[in-house]
Amino acid sequence: MNLIRKQAWVMGLLGLFVALLLVTKLIQPNFGVNGLESLARAALPFAFATAAMAVAVIVGGIDLSVASMMAVCSVTAAVLMEGIGGVPAITITLAVGTLMGLINGTLVVVTRVPDIVVTLAMLFVWQGTALLILETPGGAATPWMRNAITGSFIVPGLPNALIIVAVTVAAVWIPIRRSKLGLAIYATGSDETAAFRSGVATGRTKAMAYGITGLFSACGGLSLLALTGVGEPVPGPYLLAAVASVVLGGVILGGGVGGLLGPIIAVFILRIIRTILTLAGFDPNVTTIVEGTIMVGVVMFGAFLVQRSRRQAA
Repeated sequence: MNLIRKQAWVMGLLGLFVALLLVTKLIQPNFGVNGLESLARAALPFAFATAAMAVAVIVGGIDLSVASMMAVCSVTAAVLMEGIGGVPAITITLAVGTLMGLINGTLVVVTRVPDIVVTLAMLFVWQGTALLILETPGGAATPWMRNAITGSFIVPGLPNALIIVAVTVAAVWIPIRRSKLGLAIYATGSDETAAFRSGVATGRTKAMAYGITGLFSACGGLSLLALTGVGEPVPGPYLLAAVASVVLGGVILGGGVGGLLGPIIAVFILRIIRTILTLAGFDPNVTTIVEGTIMVGVVMFGAFLVQRSRRQAA
């Protein structure tokens, strides 16, 4: 019962997603495994961007450069795969993403400038870096990488893209969440001053949390490469979507509260809402307006909750 109470928000999101799937089925009776597979593939880069953003928010910050880091990793992998092959390119790309995140976190800690300002500046730095690597979309993903996110041959009925997200996020986050670093991340996000007085190395913790953000951003860049087949140097529409999914997923913008499962479910909720609007025959521009309005509304609601909690604490 205690576990159910703790995961009530996540269970509610899961129930909402199932309900939206049923609505989709009513609108489009042919919607089935293929439709779910398309949804999962479309949501793949959004899910990794959201996981990246969630870690930054949990530690008490925010990273506006997530989409730009994804672009850098996408073009880096695309170029390397043509020269050295898939596995070495993926390994190097993951290291590059982690390094970019560590640079962001170190700058936040050393300069003591607010996270939002530092990462906004780094957004342009990483965006320019991506364009230096590839001025236009280019390079190529290895065939096995593209095939890996297609179909449901690993577990019949479950899209491979969904399994890849679940396994990757769990493999990275669960060990960290249960380690001293995980406790330090939540303690720092909850109250940095109290965490420091309790002996937590808050500066190092923040830097490492941003390193994890960079790692997930690299996964997002790789998934984008697998999805499109080419490296894309221009950042996609992942920033606001990631923030909205993080808030909808139960992570408090002030930090210290939430996990990664809720935000990832929220990604699929926002994506299937777009699918429903499209299947219902709404104009694509109207669909974009509605989707953007929902995202802005969710973020504003999250900001309201943060302000209310601060007033109560005062």
